[in-house]
Amino acid sequence: MKLFSPAFRDGDLIPPKYTCDGEDVSPPLEWEDVPSGTKTFTLIVDDPDAPSGVFVHWLLFDIPATQKGVTEGIGSAAPKAGGGIQATNGFKNLAYGGPCPPQGTHRYYFRLYALHTRWACRQAQLGRTLNPRCTATPSRKHNS
Repeated sequence: MKLFSPAFRDGDLIPPKYTCDGEDVSPPLEWEDVPSGTKTFTLIVDDPDAPSGVFVHWLLFDIPATQKGVTEGIGSAAPKAGGGIQATNGFKNLAYGGPCPPQGTHRYYFRLYALHTRWACRQAQLGRTLNPRCTATPSRKHNS
């Protein structure tokens, strides 16, 4: 599976528009070569160079498998964004929080996971952090 942004290339600096120095909006992202059987996607954007350890800038899950990307700015403060559901980031917001390193240059990883399951969470369960009771469940029914 390939994840990319039409706004910047892999290894380039993230344009200020998508950081705290600009509009702080989520960048457009696209993906292709999705594995067969995918039911949903989960997108995680994190900074492994943060002083306190890995810092999560965006967590968007339960993105329908029919989607081939997310549009610019969908990571606003709305809990549901771009067909997915946002969970609390390191800024303690249900939104995208763009790069804003306290000093120096940091690396930011955009990771997309193709899942063969759907998340069994409701927005009320998310709270401050992802609740352990929110688990991935099979997308098909089991006969008992």
